[in-house]
Amino acid sequence: MRFLLRHAATAGLLLAACFSANARADDSLYREFGEKPGLVKIADDLYDNLLADPRTQAYFEDAPIKRIKQKLVEQFCVLLGGPCEYTGRTMKRSHEGQNIDRAAFNALVEDLQDAMDKNGVPFHAQNKLLAKLAPMYRDVQDRE
Repeated sequence: MRFLLRHAATAGLLLAACFSANARADDSLYREFGEKPGLVKIADDLYDNLLADPRTQAYFEDAPIKRIKQKLVEQFCVLLGGPCEYTGRTMKRSHEGQNIDRAAFNALVEDLQDAMDKNGVPFHAQNKLLAKLAPMYRDVQDRE
């Protein structure tokens, strides 16, 4: 009897471990973006696009490139269900005083779409990320 109870308890623990492993966040979207190496490439291409785009280049010319790219990768990773933590400032604080309007925000979105296209991110995956980013406009817009 003791033997059966011990094995039943062991089996119960193994089942619980399996269920908890399956309960982790779904990272399939993160994988569609190429995980961290893919996000780094997207951030690099996005930044190149932003500097080449006359609608956005003034916002980024003297900005800390390395830090911005790092925080973008962190933020995208979190939004996509990856194993990351965002360590940057809030969107509102990061964009204070930059006078960002809807046209500039939309230009950034277009530049991001171009970077995702260049890196082979499927259209449906792009839309999922953009849907998560869209509400952030409220935090970055110029409210004056």
